[in-house]
Amino acid sequence: MRIDTTVDGHVHTKLCKHATGEMEEYVQAAVAKGLTGIIFLEHLESGISYFESTWLSEAEFDLYFAEGLRLRQKYAGQITVGLGVEVGYNPHKVAAIADFLARHVWDRVGLSCHFLETSGDHLNLVSRRQSNWGPLGELGMDKVVAIYFQRLRQAVEELPGTVVCHLDAVLRHHPDIRFTAENRQLALAVLNAMAERGLALEVNTSGFPHRGEPYPDSFFRDEAVRRGIQLVPGSDAHQPRDVGRYFERLATWP
Repeated sequence: MRIDTTVDGHVHTKLCKHATGEMEEYVQAAVAKGLTGIIFLEHLESGISYFESTWLSEAEFDLYFAEGLRLRQKYAGQITVGLGVEVGYNPHKVAAIADFLARHVWDRVGLSCHFLETSGDHLNLVSRRQSNWGPLGELGMDKVVAIYFQRLRQAVEELPGTVVCHLDAVLRHHPDIRFTAENRQLALAVLNAMAERGLALEVNTSGFPHRGEPYPDSFFRDEAVRRGIQLVPGSDAHQPRDVGRYFERLATWP
């Protein structure tokens, strides 16, 4: 199954507070790389208690749409500018998330799961910080991985998504991460739900510098293809120069 590498479907900007660069700089970078489209996928979280905010407030989403619509008009004829959202699933805030999503027209709704509640606060499931994956590992890695896949499946079943991001991102940076046969079955249940509801799977090229292949790994990509799930590329750019990174490697894959 070929991947359309002319559109970068997952980029962030300084609005998410852990990336750099203005929205227009990302559009200009995409134009310079000859892309036909770019989709911003800024973070939405609800009910998360964490030491830093790595997502947009409602007011920031208003700014996001205002600037995005301006850029869409300014660069019409050069590139298509899409305005999307990467939704972090929280089982306690499904109604609030759905309500917010209904207030806007989105070009892409990416589903992910970044946080797990522990004693009233949250730990970041995909963080590079040992302060996150250390305590998560102590909870039991197999247990944490199982919860992650179960919640991704819930997100697919309960929210109006169009693509799943970061299918295998849980504890990605933990030195002892592994997927058991049982957890792989839970991941396949996510893919089955995606196929049933027509969601795409993101192939995230930020994986290349870390492990020589995109995220998710080949097992999950092959199983997605086997189920007829569409694969869509995203750079997960957090700085303008990363737009479309490693897309040339995807052009001939698999």
